[in-house]
Amino acid sequence: MTVIGFVRHGITDWNIARKAQGSSDIPLNDKGLEDAEKLAERLKDEKWSVVYSSDLKRAHKTAEIIATKLEVPVITDERIREAYGGQIEGTTKAERIERWGEKWYEEDLGIENNKSVVERGLAFINEIVDQHPEKHILVISHGSFLRQLLAELVEPVSQNNRLNNTSLTKLHYDGQKWEISLFNCTKHLN
Repeated sequence: MTVIGFVRHGITDWNIARKAQGSSDIPLNDKGLEDAEKLAERLKDEKWSVVYSSDLKRAHKTAEIIATKLEVPVITDERIREAYGGQIEGTTKAERIERWGEKWYEEDLGIENNKSVVERGLAFINEIVDQHPEKHILVISHGSFLRQLLAELVEPVSQNNRLNNTSLTKLHYDGQKWEISLFNCTKHLN
């Protein structure tokens, strides 16, 4: 059975300010670094074979911290970067409403659509499952990307389920279907 652990990157200053990050390359803040260390400590006694990471700084640094503790390689893949946010990147919800109105989300603001995110996510997942059969794989990525991908892979998850920074979600694949065994777990932060 293949196991994939999906991790949302550590927290950033833009997360705290509630700004849309999208593919803007925002680094972890001090708390994000500390939380990534806590997650690495939690995972160190588990049998992870490899860590895949988005190429964006906040995810890649989270992955490096974890992989160092696990003594496994980090493989960077652009396909698992955050959904492109177009003109909303760097804005808060209040700023979006001020600029484009209450229904800003209906405007053509250059935001990557769900279909595109899911297609690249599924291509990535299919490839790593083929490359690492029966292995335990960690994927360090981003909130919106992971929500959209998880909603496609497992029914109990919807795109409305928020994922916390440095949360761990585990899926098992038996060669036929995906099953979720852990969702949005942050017990390492307590």
